[in-house]
Amino acid sequence: MSGQSVIRVAPPAPAPPGRLGFGGAPLGDIFLETAEQVAGSTLRAAWDGGVRYFDTAPWYGHGLSEHRLGTFLLSVNRPDIFVSTKVGRVYLPAERCGDARVHWAGGLNFRVTYDYTADGFAKSVAQSQMRLGTPSIDALVIHDLDRGYHGADFERHFNDLRQSGLGYLESLRDAGEISWIGMGINTLEDFEFMVDAVEVDFFLVAMPYTLMDQGALPGPMAKCLDRGTRLVIGAPFASGILADPENPDQRYNYHPASDEHRAKALALRGIAESHGVSLAAAALQFPLLHPAVQSVIPGAVTPLQARQNCTNATAEIPSEMWLEMKAAGLISPDAPTGP
Repeated sequence: MSGQSVIRVAPPAPAPPGRLGFGGAPLGDIFLETAEQVAGSTLRAAWDGGVRYFDTAPWYGHGLSEHRLGTFLLSVNRPDIFVSTKVGRVYLPAERCGDARVHWAGGLNFRVTYDYTADGFAKSVAQSQMRLGTPSIDALVIHDLDRGYHGADFERHFNDLRQSGLGYLESLRDAGEISWIGMGINTLEDFEFMVDAVEVDFFLVAMPYTLMDQGALPGPMAKCLDRGTRLVIGAPFASGILADPENPDQRYNYHPASDEHRAKALALRGIAESHGVSLAAAALQFPLLHPAVQSVIPGAVTPLQARQNCTNATAEIPSEMWLEMKAAGLISPDAPTGP
């Protein structure tokens, strides 16, 4: 069409991420398989409860979580939702009649490769846009760039990020294609390293700051607060132990919970319940008391769990409860717990 100019219209500004978001990892069949209809009803229950921030990743079910969120996005007004997904993994089809799935209880049959270069990020973004069914993604999070995943390959991947990957994300942000750049964190060691090594808009912290553990408080979280870097807490239930500590199959830090961790969770629950508060409500609201924390994004695999998260996020909690937890040595005396 010679002689015609193409005008690109900037995407509508997204709704800002709310204090309570939705973590899409469980809908990737990470620990148990979830039926498609239940997954859709769970997302709808979160929406009906007021949630407007939905987080996912290619890694969750090897694309399944993104597909499920994408199906849900077709039923709502896209600018009303803040959507984040992640980069660092690119997927390829499994060999015919082969099974490339790893880790999860279910998920899709695609094989993963790691790539933190600009080219790898561009491929990852394009794949996510297709799975989500939308060209508009509000935040991209650098996913699982830590020693625990990569071992001897960590330095190579980190150099790829510094040399081209991060610059690519910055170019997307500068062009208005995304709003935020994030960095996913799973361990205190990696948080301490990355807070000084990369400049991002927010850190998505999966474990180092929960009601069970405040190890990140004096170091990297203090630096984030000083610099104005936002924090999103991605595992407020610490992999489940803070949702149901009596369940013998419950996890802590993605592994079976030890007797020590279970005892601490039960002690926290005892104090919470003595003040008329559920342990789940305490776990959800505790991170939000830190002034650098923008949001918490608990997962859910049933509509009931999604509704409970919405209820617990607004439950009334007396300040005396936090003081008693501090006096018992169960949470850091320096943890922000309100006025």
